[in-house]
Amino acid sequence: MNNAAITILLALSVGCAGSVVWAAQSPKVAVKSSVAAKANAKRVTVSYSKHGKSSNAAAAAAAAAAAAVASGQVNASERNGGDDLDLKSTAALVLDTAEGTTLYAKNTGQISAIASITKLMTAMVVLDADLPLEESIRIERADIDTLKHTGSRLRIGSAFSRRDLLHLALMSSENRAASALGRNYPGGAQAFVARMNAKAAELGMRNSRFVEPTGLSSENVSTADDLALMVRASLDYPLIRTFSTAPSAQIHTADSGQAYGFGNSNGLVRTPDWHIDVSKTGYIAEAGQCLVMHARIRDRPIIIVLLDSWGKYTRIGDANRIKKWLETSTLLAARAS
Repeated sequence: MNNAAITILLALSVGCAGSVVWAAQSPKVAVKSSVAAKANAKRVTVSYSKHGKSSNAAAAAAAAAAAAVASGQVNASERNGGDDLDLKSTAALVLDTAEGTTLYAKNTGQISAIASITKLMTAMVVLDADLPLEESIRIERADIDTLKHTGSRLRIGSAFSRRDLLHLALMSSENRAASALGRNYPGGAQAFVARMNAKAAELGMRNSRFVEPTGLSSENVSTADDLALMVRASLDYPLIRTFSTAPSAQIHTADSGQAYGFGNSNGLVRTPDWHIDVSKTGYIAEAGQCLVMHARIRDRPIIIVLLDSWGKYTRIGDANRIKKWLETSTLLAARAS
């Protein structure tokens, strides 16, 4: 029996009134973010009224266990026999997009902060608006990070084209670039965030919420399942594919022509063994180290979502473990035949 079902049984056995809340989370995740915890609790609350007052503990536990499997909040080994794939990320999802099949899933329905993975949505909203990419946008004091107090090489008062700000936001996860893009949307930042959430709804991202365009806020939340939908949608944008996977770039200011050199925040794009179509990294304390990619492994299109990896290189290690696992397993060979 999985941890979720055990939690339900224990709660029911002591006659807990009202509703029972379960979440297949590590203790670290449970205390990381009150915002994410509240969102998760709302999603996985099981009301007694669903079963009627006469429901017994066994029936409720069975229903909860079934819900756990359906929502992806059980260990991967309980769903698909991935015992030989030991990932350190709290939530992970591997999809074969050609077949539309799940190859590996771990806590994929768990709602958590997503950090700069947010910038994929930011880029889609900007590009959907068909705004002039060569328009000059000035970095202002409003773009300073007052949430996490991160630094930036984009000086206040400097100007960049909208195209270059998109490039920096996607490739180097530049927060001031993403903020400036949101500010310079028709209707301003508030209209931009509203459009982000509308876009998420259009994509079927039912458990996602955005409050700003950078990902610095822990109130930008989603699930691995939802993020796979976002990654899939981002493939339709050639600039997102190009900018998010560029190893490095020289960016010039629009006013003075001063050159800045930037690199990609995902070192895997510089690795010859990887063939990556879309990439985005993210990190804030509440989200842990995050990584989403669309890549080709054994000539198959694969979406990888890794959330809440701890340690600077753990998300990269998990991605490499997934690649090796798929290259040596029969999963993709069977689908290709």
